[in-house]
Amino acid sequence: MRSTSAATALAVLFSSVALSVAAAGSASAASAVVTTPGGLVADGVHQRVFLGDNASGTILAADYSGTLIDSVSGIPGVTDLALSADGGTLYAATPELHEIVALDTATLAVKARYTVATTHGPRHVAFAGGKVWFSYGDQWSGDLGSVDPAVDPASGTDPVALGQFSGKVWGQALLDTDPTAPGLLAVGETGLSTDSMAVLDVSGGTAQQLAWHNGDYSLNQGIGDIDLVPGAPQVLFNGRDRAQYADGKFTLAGSYPSGQRADIAANGLVAQVTGDKVAVYEPNATQPLRTYPTSTSGTADLAWAADSSRIFALVGSSSGSGYTLKALTDTTLNVPTLTVAAPATATRAKQLTVTGKLTATVPLPGGAQLTVTRTDLESPNGKALAPVTVKADGTYSFTDTPPAGGKVTYKVAYAGDAQHTAVKASDTVEVSRASTSLSLNNNGKTYNYGTDVKFTAHLGTTYKNRSVEIWANPFGADKPNKLIKSGTVNADGNIAAWVDMTRDTTVTAVFKGDARYKPKTVKVTGYARVKVSTAVSKHYKTAKIGSTTYYWFHKSTDPLLTTTMSYYAGREQRFDLQAYYGGAWHTLDSQYFPLGTSGKSAVTLEAPGESGVKARIRSVYVNGSSGDTVNSTTYGTWKYLYFSN
Repeated sequence: MRSTSAATALAVLFSSVALSVAAAGSASAASAVVTTPGGLVADGVHQRVFLGDNASGTILAADYSGTLIDSVSGIPGVTDLALSADGGTLYAATPELHEIVALDTATLAVKARYTVATTHGPRHVAFAGGKVWFSYGDQWSGDLGSVDPAVDPASGTDPVALGQFSGKVWGQALLDTDPTAPGLLAVGETGLSTDSMAVLDVSGGTAQQLAWHNGDYSLNQGIGDIDLVPGAPQVLFNGRDRAQYADGKFTLAGSYPSGQRADIAANGLVAQVTGDKVAVYEPNATQPLRTYPTSTSGTADLAWAADSSRIFALVGSSSGSGYTLKALTDTTLNVPTLTVAAPATATRAKQLTVTGKLTATVPLPGGAQLTVTRTDLESPNGKALAPVTVKADGTYSFTDTPPAGGKVTYKVAYAGDAQHTAVKASDTVEVSRASTSLSLNNNGKTYNYGTDVKFTAHLGTTYKNRSVEIWANPFGADKPNKLIKSGTVNADGNIAAWVDMTRDTTVTAVFKGDARYKPKTVKVTGYARVKVSTAVSKHYKTAKIGSTTYYWFHKSTDPLLTTTMSYYAGREQRFDLQAYYGGAWHTLDSQYFPLGTSGKSAVTLEAPGESGVKARIRSVYVNGSSGDTVNSTTYGTWKYLYFSN
């Protein structure tokens, strides 16, 4: 039992007329997805759900879990679907072809095509009284027609009859049937946003009016959905309002909260689209029996399974790219609400109190019991505590003395019952832990390039955990932070690791804490100089002047000075030049020169052209100014030069 909403009916796109069937069995559990909904019906005989895709001209078949199992293409602009009473035939309305197409529900093979000789339609279809009923027309005028499947077109009698409800339908009306009353047909006006509606008796093959409302806006401001109510002379329109019919008239008979469209099961349960949820109501109830969150993009259509076991919903994707078939199960089970409130903080080994509440829109059994589990550092897999009984007002409370500090989680669960689903909730307490000491040596010390340095961590008092990690993080983005030692401290509380000091390095010691002591982390930084040397060439001898050894050059010979330094991308060495006169050394120049990838930099010093000149040079790495900051400033040794005749 179902109806198609006006929103579903608006999209009519063009496609190929060619018909083809494609089995989807080779796909790996793909969901049934349509771009523009064009009808939705559930087949209880074959346990299948059929979906029309108006945009692609395709009809999809899915199983009761929503998994695509078959499809047929070549039905352009399909707008609505209906099933025969025996479930053997699926009828599809295609206004683009002006046809009602009959398909075998087991194979999706075409059984017959019925031409509807109208300019606009057919648009909506329903099966009642042994016939297929359809609406047609434009927004200003419309009517009902029928197809009699028992009539053989070859007999010369046209199985299609038009003008079955003339003068009382404006637009392409919505239709609905009730399997428990197979001769009834509900009609809802959509063309002029009026509230015109009717209930017809079609059991005799023609439409006999039982009730009609002429659209004077006294019942509502327009109909976007209509459903017959099983077991009562009522219709539900727009998923919310009920109207009773008697003596040829409709009168309002109550409403459900909110809602836009609905479908009603054979047992009377109402599945209602309301915003981004699907709600299930018992007949005439004011609170939902169950609510399913669906999608902020909306739910385009609903259909109950014939046995009322589940709801099939076409749920919009968050990206707006289509609608996916979802099977909503356990429709008669109410979903309780469970809260848990624990204190934000607590003291270890001191009693605390946890409170909460279990509520439901369907009354819970008296004395409902909740299970409680505590999860902490001592019991990471959880420790069961004593069960808790819910009071008559739904509240509960329990006390506990947490033996472990840190994050402690209390998980509370209700197992459910014959009328309610299971539900669980949790809350977390930060339980106090003592502080311990953790230290690391060698902070701020500077070492020559390549020195192996021992870093020792010392851990103070703890409970059970005596493990410490030591990490080394060399300066520079090209070197990762690396775990260099992990283990248990010795009897003195110490653990050590060696670091090869080729760069400035941050060394970190980590204690991860235990059930009674907080985690602790300490960091130190050790500094490393670069490796630097300068080779002098083109001299004719070395000899001392006083106590200092000089490289001797002829006054017109240019010295070649080659620096070798630890390489780093973009690094430059600073070349310092000084001359001796007036009894002291004086700076003449400082200039930066790039290093090659081999770490070498060759500089030619122009000869002074006169004898008796004393000079000295050195190579320097300057943190920051040499192009990087991964080492500490390092000064090379002075090289002394003397220019003779």
